[in-house]
Amino acid sequence: MAENRKRTAARWVELLSKNELPAITSVASKLDKFSNDDISSIPKLCKVILHYQSLSSSVLKVVNSGNRISKRQITTVSRAAIVLGIRTVKNICLTSKILDGLLENKNLSQQVCKRLGMLMANAFHAALLAKMMLPEYEDDTQEEVYLAAMLYNIGETAFWSCDSEIARELIEKTSLPANQFQKHCQETLGMSFNELSRGLAETWHLGDLLRKSLDTPESRTVEMQAISLANKLSFYITSPPNNKREFNEFNEVLNSISHIMHIDRQILRERIDETRVLAISLLNSYGASVLDEYIRKLPKEDDLTISTRNATILLSQEKAILMTVKEITRLSKKGHSINELLNYTLQQIATIFHFSRSSFWMLSKDKSHLESRVSYDDYGEVIYFHRRLDINKNLHLMDHVLQNEEATLVANYRDPKWRNYITEDIEKLIANGVIGFAPIMISNKVIGMFSVQYLGAVEKINSEDFSLFNFTIEHLNMCLTAFSMRQ
Repeated sequence: MAENRKRTAARWVELLSKNELPAITSVASKLDKFSNDDISSIPKLCKVILHYQSLSSSVLKVVNSGNRISKRQITTVSRAAIVLGIRTVKNICLTSKILDGLLENKNLSQQVCKRLGMLMANAFHAALLAKMMLPEYEDDTQEEVYLAAMLYNIGETAFWSCDSEIARELIEKTSLPANQFQKHCQETLGMSFNELSRGLAETWHLGDLLRKSLDTPESRTVEMQAISLANKLSFYITSPPNNKREFNEFNEVLNSISHIMHIDRQILRERIDETRVLAISLLNSYGASVLDEYIRKLPKEDDLTISTRNATILLSQEKAILMTVKEITRLSKKGHSINELLNYTLQQIATIFHFSRSSFWMLSKDKSHLESRVSYDDYGEVIYFHRRLDINKNLHLMDHVLQNEEATLVANYRDPKWRNYITEDIEKLIANGVIGFAPIMISNKVIGMFSVQYLGAVEKINSEDFSLFNFTIEHLNMCLTAFSMRQ
């Protein structure tokens, strides 16, 4: 497919539907012709299905799987359609074709295949979880929710199925936090994956509920909630929380599901586990057992270490830092601006260590003051934080860092050794917490500094974390120097 850096959502939909996913588009279009409640449509629907051996096989395997009420072996598609209903059969066919179409692409890189597999497993699991949440609803409503939940992220799934240059570039950014990664993709592509999902849903006639859930995600109907919560839950199952904050968010999802189902948490966990077993069984029926590894058990709080800075988590932090260092090097070689290098590094540090506030302070040309230019919270989101601190008038902590040109950790600002460096402004900045500094240098010339901090007296910056932070800044300084010399 010809490459343009940015396209409209409509153009992407056209390319995916006509050039990249013609088989899926064709089946979706044919299935849409048959009414969900017209029994007379069954013979015609079955005739279409019989043209596709894989669809016929999937329908029969699913209808005969252990989760169905019927005890007699069903051997014909027409009988399966009567037992399951037209809407269910259509959903089975579309599920089968999507799984086949996306898994059969042999030209994708290992990284893309891994993400595509995760997204497909998430989608399928979310579909079953959404149905599970609505046990008292009619079968047709459950099937509509199933389809909407499964296709909620079809835009991103379809995008990665394409072997394109831009996809190969973007897959290198998956180490970014999820929200940052989605934002980066949107800026690069000129549209969000949600917009692409909406376009495909419209083109393929995938149902009003899916279109409404994509157009008005703020809707509070139970069906909409089930679609949203199912996708969030499947994400946490595939990518378990690795810190206390994320685990709390995961618990909020469970609480919301428990609320709309009117059952307690223990029963909910049992239902979710039953759905996991069902998902694995059905994936085998669809010939997609390769996705089984992503259908995991619910994460437990016991799986977390007491502190996100223990050895087990430190390994992942070290890996994240190494990936960050690699990306800093790549950005500097590609000729990205100094601001881009600074912002990327600061944002990565904020999210890897979950600092309350991470800021870049710019040194004025006359070296009379420092001014905070950009700050991030522990999610890597930009926050408003503007300060200007004069220097040289009286020696304070940040002036001390600039003069010594070395990273400094202040674990306890009340320690006597810091007594002469803590001014009123610095004490307000620290806010009874802990703070660390690292000078930003180009060709041995200080241009500013990074500050990282936890606000309040609860969390501490340990020496291992600060060592990794300092290592990253030293590498950044080296890349900034090399970059400036090439200009």
